[in-house]
Parts: sequence; structure tokens; C-alpha cells
Amino acid sequence: MIANTHAEHARLHPHDDARSISLIFVLGYVVFLVIALLGTAMGLHWRTWLPGAEGMTSIFGGVKAAVYTFMSHLL
Repeated sequence: MIANTHAEHARLHPHDDARSISLIFVLGYVVFLVIALLGTAMGLHWRTWLPGAEGMTSIFGGVKAAVYTFMSHLL
């Protein structure tokens, strides 16, 4: 009975999945951006710390690549 209720809820509200994914992306972006900004401020090579950001030249591109790599492991 509980499984049916959950399945019906998922069918009725598909936008909840999109909101969840968006929330994960935004939170990940903020966390990785703070890491990158702190690393840059301290003069450290932060791109090696974030997965997927190694080959990027800009801070925002590196953070975006890191978030997408991180999300691919979650989903």
C-alpha cells in the first residue's frame, strides 16, 4: 500500500524531481565556488581538488564542470 502511494505521488508531481536536481546543482555550485575562491585567494592550485575542473581555465567553468561530475556520481 505504501509503495502504491509513493508511485502515485511521483506520477502526480514530476516537477519535484526537477526541483531536487536543481537544488543539488545550486548547493553543489555554491560549495565548490567557495572552495575555488578560497583556494584562489590563498594562491593554491584548487583545480586539482575538484573532479572535472582540471582542464578548465576559468573559475566558473571549473566549478561548473566539478558540479556536473559530482552530480553524475549521485544520479
